[in-house]
Amino acid sequence: MSNLLKYDDFLDYDEATGTYSMPQEQRVRDEAERNRWKEIGLSVLRDWRLYLMLVPMVLVYVLWRYMPMTELLAAFKDPNSAAAVEDQTWVGLTNFVSLFFGKTAADFWGAFRNTFIIAFYGLLFGFPFPIILALFFNEIRSNVTRSIAQVCVYLPKFMSTVIITTLAIVLFRGSGMGVISKALVAMFGTDSAIGSAANSPYGMIFTERYFRGIYQITGIWEHGGYDSIVFFAAVIAVSPTSYEAAQIDGAGKMQQMRYVVIPSILSTVVIMLIMKVGTLLSVGYEKVYLMMNTYNEPAAQIVATLSNKWSTPEGSSGGGNQTLGIAAEMVNNLIGMILVIGANTVARKATDVSLY
Repeated sequence: MSNLLKYDDFLDYDEATGTYSMPQEQRVRDEAERNRWKEIGLSVLRDWRLYLMLVPMVLVYVLWRYMPMTELLAAFKDPNSAAAVEDQTWVGLTNFVSLFFGKTAADFWGAFRNTFIIAFYGLLFGFPFPIILALFFNEIRSNVTRSIAQVCVYLPKFMSTVIITTLAIVLFRGSGMGVISKALVAMFGTDSAIGSAANSPYGMIFTERYFRGIYQITGIWEHGGYDSIVFFAAVIAVSPTSYEAAQIDGAGKMQQMRYVVIPSILSTVVIMLIMKVGTLLSVGYEKVYLMMNTYNEPAAQIVATLSNKWSTPEGSSGGGNQTLGIAAEMVNNLIGMILVIGANTVARKATDVSLY
């Protein structure tokens, strides 16, 4: 059977007169199609203030998100050429082969492993914390007390990364100088692993063993409160009748959280989880760079800092080779995109909730 459309699909045939006529529904569709762009133009003119506020965001994305993509071509160009990217010789996947299997492979896979571990710990410990915080905020009956508590946990988000990192270094400073270091030494003694690290000349933050833990603790303190805003908005949107029905059935506070609140905010949690997975490998470059030194570098070196190191002449095995850094970042971002697609697919099949 032919799949081609015929005029009989759009016109009505009158057997008495032997003529065709256009149905009223088709007339309306044709009229709407003819006036489509006119309606769009009138809508833009009517809401021009909203579209005007959209212009700065569009410019930011064009200038800082899309235009820099042209530099990604350097990952496929000759790394030894001093010419501009558009004038360099095309070498295909040579840089990627060198990245994966060449002399820089050990550095790259080590940095990628650190990136994944730090990101995974952030997802494992950092993602549930705002949800728990939002549930606790919902149980505070005094609006004044809740507002004060929320402001206190939101404040670290508005501090710069430099301030957050400096506070961490000062608090965990070694030789008994930092407040937290003194407390750890007092609790565990200098003979224990924690106490000896806290009492070392450089402190716990500059040790390979404790760097990741301190990074996650400071990250939760910095972002946990601010990230709870979305979940708290979802929690307070739960209908009061659901709580009343649960109370009639004899449900306590914990049972209400488990059987009423959590199922009600599940769609929000799934969407935020997919977005979190999208940034899983985008570990904060600035914070790691500020906290990293030669002592904790084996555990702190991530793809972003390694790419920056390769882009400088004094970089190690890949020093002065900017194309390798661009290739490493591209691989990191491609894997992140695959993780988003995979998480979205799993969420759509498992919960019927997805980002797209």
